[in-house]
Amino acid sequence: MTQSSQRFLPLDVFRGMTVCFMIIVNTGGTGGTYWPLDHASWHGWTPTDLVFPSFLFAVGNAMSFSMRKYQQLGNAAVLGKIFKRTLIIFLLGYFMYWFPFVRHADGGYAFKPFSHTRILGVLQRIALCYGIASLLIHYCSKKVVWGASILLLLGYWAIMWYCGTPGDQYGINGNAGILLDKMVMGDNHMYHGEGIAFDPEGILSTLPAIVNVIAGYYTGLFVQQHGRTKPGIMRMVLGGIVLLALAYAWNTVFPINKKLWTSSYVLLTVGIDLLLLSLLIFVIDILGFTKGTGFFTVFGKNPLFLYLLSEVLAILFYFCMVNGTSLYRWINEQVFQPLSPGKFGSLLFSLAFMLTCWIVGLVLDRKKIYIRV
Repeated sequence: MTQSSQRFLPLDVFRGMTVCFMIIVNTGGTGGTYWPLDHASWHGWTPTDLVFPSFLFAVGNAMSFSMRKYQQLGNAAVLGKIFKRTLIIFLLGYFMYWFPFVRHADGGYAFKPFSHTRILGVLQRIALCYGIASLLIHYCSKKVVWGASILLLLGYWAIMWYCGTPGDQYGINGNAGILLDKMVMGDNHMYHGEGIAFDPEGILSTLPAIVNVIAGYYTGLFVQQHGRTKPGIMRMVLGGIVLLALAYAWNTVFPINKKLWTSSYVLLTVGIDLLLLSLLIFVIDILGFTKGTGFFTVFGKNPLFLYLLSEVLAILFYFCMVNGTSLYRWINEQVFQPLSPGKFGSLLFSLAFMLTCWIVGLVLDRKKIYIRV
């Protein structure tokens, strides 16, 4: 963490909160899930649907600090840094889905082929959105970047409507995103968690997600310049309210949908992020209340590493077998479900899993180890 970002505690807390809740919602137990910790089935949203776009928003916040030094670098150096970071994060995501490189088969193990490995995903989307947003912000004026953002949102809406299956443009089977992903990547390289080959982090829906990063970047700049004052907070609150109103107006013709990452969903999530960040700034900077913030800043100081750690641990828990069942299920059923059957036991498991990652982060923080990509 840079000294600049250390001076803006609300941004660190916000970033840490996104990582913390990403881990919780991604590691549900076997006894069911409370509705706020589950995604909307299709159209609409739940608190869980706010977590990933908020992380992208936080990526943009961090860029508002890290990209300052790009002004003193040559063109080749800037491109090198952006492309290197984009590639590393993308490959980390790809290898995470391939890990542990073998699968259980006929009492032994078999190699997991490239031909059945998911190409896109959470880290891959972070990488692509970071890379494209960085190029736009560094090489274009603010006016051009905002114009490009509007074009991305409107253009995505037009593509979804005109290129999807007539009558099912916003359905899981007929949307333009799934058609493009199947044509470019093929079913075997896509996510199958919905019961069919459909990738919520697909190629086409990456376009509007770039706007979440761009909005986070300019919000970070605004906070540095004006946001730690009451007038600055009021401007952010007003901006959030306006975006929420626009989101629900757009929702009437282009439904709010996380899995399609619709343009109305982008406005909704950015609006809520502005309101949440305004609240954090008011409580922490204006009221001076910082008690408990250290818990979240542990996540905020090593965000990508701790998220990756949580995913790798979960994969290993599913891969390791105990008495014919996965370690993940065994821990749930032998420890947490007997402790509290049903959804609360599942929540306890999620919290315990998150706290395990937090302890690793705390050790790293105490040793002043901050892993950057």
